[in-house]
Amino acid sequence: MSSSSSPSVPLNTGVRMPLVGLGTYKLRGPQEVHCAVDAALAAGYRAFDTAAVYCNEADLGKALRELMPKYGLTREDLFITSKLGPKDQGVKAKEGALHSLSELEMDYIDLYLIHWPGTQGLVVADPQNPGNRAQSWAAVEELHAEGKLRAIGVSNYTPAHMKQLIQTCNVVPALLQVEFHPRLCQTELREVCEQHSVCFQAYSSLGKGELVSDPVVMEVARGSGRTPAQVLLRWAVQQGIPVLPKSSHPERVKGNMELFDFTLSDAHMDRLSSLDSGHRFCWDPSEVA
Repeated sequence: MSSSSSPSVPLNTGVRMPLVGLGTYKLRGPQEVHCAVDAALAAGYRAFDTAAVYCNEADLGKALRELMPKYGLTREDLFITSKLGPKDQGVKAKEGALHSLSELEMDYIDLYLIHWPGTQGLVVADPQNPGNRAQSWAAVEELHAEGKLRAIGVSNYTPAHMKQLIQTCNVVPALLQVEFHPRLCQTELREVCEQHSVCFQAYSSLGKGELVSDPVVMEVARGSGRTPAQVLLRWAVQQGIPVLPKSSHPERVKGNMELFDFTLSDAHMDRLSSLDSGHRFCWDPSEVA
């Protein structure tokens, strides 16, 4: 990816990744995806996050191809993330990754993640899960070596999953993407990532929309003259943690990028961090063997 003025973080591959990307979970259909991508590119987004299970890789690739000329951009100006579906965990991992490349109609994916530590069709405690993860990692390492996946990483891994992977891998993951917000600060996971130079990335920064009405978040937003969503996103990026806000509404897409012209005070940062209770709004991977 070429350099731009968009704030970014370094990956252990030497590449820089934008701090803010557009999440595309639940964006469905060519029209909705095209509208969101158009608004995002206009607002300065250069990173886009999709996954096989989102069923929108083809629509995202098409929207980007159609819209890049409008904004004077090339493929090298963009940072695209996709993820391996749990149904392809294990023996079908290489096929799954190549299918994502085909759907996106791209020669390479900037960052490719194993989406989930478990395998679709197996119970979470199934002892086959670790072996399937290892097989998936070997497959993405191979595609990484070929240049088809510029960086590789994981999503929804626990500290135990991360330690197991780091002990056995040939390529240290570039990134871990997990649920992260003031009620789920993931301290142990962040320490593991820091120890091994793995970028820690947040999803569900707004707690599926529930945190924007949290009294503390609303209080900090009033004190900062910003929206609750901007405060929640700023809380993460001010710690150097990349975020992936999702919206199909152009004004919200634009507002979610307006994070770099204000700073939360130390008191406000501490107030938000004090909400940590280990609460998850999304799925819990802790029981996956």
